[in-house]
Amino acid sequence: MVIFVKITLFSVMRTFQIVLYAAAVVAVILFQSCKPKFKFELDKHLGICGTGHAEAAKAAGLDYLEANVSGFLMPEKSDEEFAANKELAKTITPPIYSANGFFPGEIKVVGPEADIERAVKYSETAIRRAEEIGIEILVLGSSGSRNIPEGFDRAEAEKQFVDFLKRIAPAAEEHHVVVALEPLQASESNFINTVPEGAEIARKTGSDYICVIADLFHMARMKEGPEDIIKSADKLVHCHIAECEERTAPGVKGDDFTPYFKALKQIKYDGRISFECSWQDVSTQLPKAVEVMKEQINSIK
Repeated sequence: MVIFVKITLFSVMRTFQIVLYAAAVVAVILFQSCKPKFKFELDKHLGICGTGHAEAAKAAGLDYLEANVSGFLMPEKSDEEFAANKELAKTITPPIYSANGFFPGEIKVVGPEADIERAVKYSETAIRRAEEIGIEILVLGSSGSRNIPEGFDRAEAEKQFVDFLKRIAPAAEEHHVVVALEPLQASESNFINTVPEGAEIARKTGSDYICVIADLFHMARMKEGPEDIIKSADKLVHCHIAECEERTAPGVKGDDFTPYFKALKQIKYDGRISFECSWQDVSTQLPKAVEVMKEQINSIK
């Protein structure tokens, strides 16, 4: 009798476990089927570098503006001096989403002349003010600040830069503002020239708020393929675009960006992309650039 009861209890428990497992499997399947399918909508997230292009951007139907950190956020000026730009940010359309031009050249973050305390204070102010006016991403290119001086140890320079980024990461996390490293072509900088290099530096900080951008102009100049976007997917948060030869707007020379767009689609990129171009007449060239961009993006949807 005791043996029969034990067998019966075991059978009931085993059946209950199977039922629970089956229910969990069904729940996972239902959850996956209910998740919205990813839609690649980069054509709806276009912006332009330069708040002076606001009227042209508005006329062309762009989504946002990309300001200048040193010029618009004025990190070494007082809050009173910044107040006018802060008010402008409340009314300007399209809104300001991001900012580049992080450091002036005299603020060094690597080499024997590195002034890390000044750079940290500057960055923390920029990050705080970015949050105040709704900026979500600060692009850190600034070749003059991060170039490694001739004869200076490269490993030491990288350590200086990573340590600096670790110092400003808490402010970025507190204010929910991402600092995105911008890889630059070798003719402009001797440190961080490719998107994977930038992504690796960002990973070394251990912060989700230190990331990287893909500037398709610099990528083309460095002959980077779309695979570099895929390699850096975990850290890629923003993009810039211009044609390769003379940094013209899309459509002037006829550059084909679709290989890069395919890579962005593959990694399910849902960020934004800014025109960072040499304009002859932005009011007439921008609508054509937008048209060309949307045609190329829509061709791979």
